[in-house]
Amino acid sequence: MNPSGYNKPGKTFLFTSESVGEGHSDKMCDQISDAVLDAYLAQDPDSKVACECVSKTGMILLCGEVTSKAVVDLQKVVRDTVKSIGYDDSSKGFDYKTCNVLVSLQPQCSEISDCVFEGRDMEDIGAGDQGLMFGYATDETEECMPLTILLAHKLNAKMKELSKTGVCPWILPDSKTQVTVEYRDNMGAVEPLRVHTLVISVQHSPDITLADIRHSLMEKVVKAVIPAKYLDDKTIYHLLPSGKFLAGGPQGDAGLTGRKIIVDTYGGWGGHGGGAFSGKDYSKVDRSGAYAARWVAKSLVKAKLCRRVLVQISYAIGISHPLSVSVFHYGTSTRDEDELLEIVKNNFDLRPGLCYYGHCVKWVIIEWAALMCLALCHI
Repeated sequence: MNPSGYNKPGKTFLFTSESVGEGHSDKMCDQISDAVLDAYLAQDPDSKVACECVSKTGMILLCGEVTSKAVVDLQKVVRDTVKSIGYDDSSKGFDYKTCNVLVSLQPQCSEISDCVFEGRDMEDIGAGDQGLMFGYATDETEECMPLTILLAHKLNAKMKELSKTGVCPWILPDSKTQVTVEYRDNMGAVEPLRVHTLVISVQHSPDITLADIRHSLMEKVVKAVIPAKYLDDKTIYHLLPSGKFLAGGPQGDAGLTGRKIIVDTYGGWGGHGGGAFSGKDYSKVDRSGAYAARWVAKSLVKAKLCRRVLVQISYAIGISHPLSVSVFHYGTSTRDEDELLEIVKNNFDLRPGLCYYGHCVKWVIIEWAALMCLALCHI
């Protein structure tokens, strides 16, 4: 948090995270990729899917690899997803009824499936690729997520709600938010003091004035979402700073699956291995490994073994157990990092097969049980 790397107690600093709405072109592609994945898994839970999506004005392209017994109406899946996002008329810049849907999907490479699945027990399948994944958790919110990204997400969710309920019918699908928070360093833990700056950009219909947009965003979005204790007379607001936002979604900017990986994780906090989640089944450790690392990190914080933690896991293709597991507690624990790492190794099995074969539900169920175990083991 400063050039020397030394966190001076009481030091204050600014940190910013952004979020995007459902109608953002990149996020629309993420949702389409996951909708395709869901459609295959619904019919065939053993489907191997890595589906990417590209979008531009009036066009959606699906590309990637799928090996499955399922028969999926991809046209319907794509169009239903775009409709649910809200692009249902050409006046909004995109229309689920008339857009062109192109498909270029082929079976998964046999070299991958052979080394990952061939001759393996269900729970001992290999990782679907090499890579490194991070999980991060912090006690600054009940969700153990950074306040910056949590508030940015909630601002977008509120605008979607106001649009769907008709309270603000002028709100169209595309939106972006950004939240800057002033933090205080407390011996490695980070404590939010106040919201320093808010940025909201939202696609809107042409029949509303800029003044009305800014008034509605302040009264119905900002004040409804941001706890009053974080706002003061010094907070800076940039509400629709461009002055207008008529061309949104793929009309305004090309979209691509996996281009919002920081939005999808911790808003710039912690670390990121570079892999996206959307459109990938759980044999792809970009997804399952990142989920596992988050599970470990959140468990450590909820068990009060540390106040803030970053967990890294790495895998090699075809190898079931992680190559490495690392824990960094930023000085917020009474235990050293080697001791926390030993607790993790003794309480978490991080083979991707445990998640891939339906155990991801088990992971969620046993999270609180794991917390009890973590609090009692190796003390």
